[in-house]
Amino acid sequence: MRTWMYFGLGVLLSAGCADDTSKQKVIRVAVIGGMMHTGLWPEIEKQFEAEHAWKIEVVMIGTRDLLAGAFREGKADLLTMHSGDVTTDLVADGYGRNLRPWTRNEFVILGPPSDPAKIRGLTDGAKALERIAETQSPFVDFQNIGTREMTYNLWKKAGIRPHGPWLMRDESRSSEEVIEFAREKQAYVVLGRIPVINGKMPSDGMEILVEGDPIMRRPFVVMEANPQKSPQANVNGARALADYLLSDKVQNFLMRFGTNSPGGRPLFFPVSR
Repeated sequence: MRTWMYFGLGVLLSAGCADDTSKQKVIRVAVIGGMMHTGLWPEIEKQFEAEHAWKIEVVMIGTRDLLAGAFREGKADLLTMHSGDVTTDLVADGYGRNLRPWTRNEFVILGPPSDPAKIRGLTDGAKALERIAETQSPFVDFQNIGTREMTYNLWKKAGIRPHGPWLMRDESRSSEEVIEFAREKQAYVVLGRIPVINGKMPSDGMEILVEGDPIMRRPFVVMEANPQKSPQANVNGARALADYLLSDKVQNFLMRFGTNSPGGRPLFFPVSR
């Protein structure tokens, strides 16, 4: 029986193990929140356990910083979250190894129904931002690390260095807050599609105007604990689970998962297709 314990923005789960033998059969996993909230990880966990002798114990759910901290403390055998400086540092500092991308999520551009920049229906994010800049339509520069990285890449592709009063810097603490801010300002904003369609977008005043750009997909990576830093790590179990995430079975499953969501598009995309 799993016991849920809440710590700040993260969730730490603990399961009692009877002896060392039972511990060797458990793979301790730290998972980024979006994969749990959408139901993706629980479904993959169920499929994996049906085919393998190991059992998966999710020991941490939360933000990238919380997951990285738990991983550095040796609390997880396997970690999966968005790629970026945090994951690179974990490998560079010797805590993680065998870093591999295994899925992607999609970013979209939200905006007011009036759509002053006329970007509705575009599938090219850089082109959309180019039109926003040309018309100097209000745009929220959300300072969330993932959104900031994605938006920077789109501006770079468009060949534009945005500036002016139409560009509004925002440091909201959540997608809900920045959506509300953009709605109040009747402004465009780049956000991950998952939090938008999971009910965090206000029912009126904002729409998904641009989606379907492959460039606007951000990879999630998986890494295994380095036994030199975490001698107690279940190395074999972590490798088996990591390999499973890259298997044809899971990669094909990603294209089916979530297609009953608004728009009929997958919530996560494979990396090997």
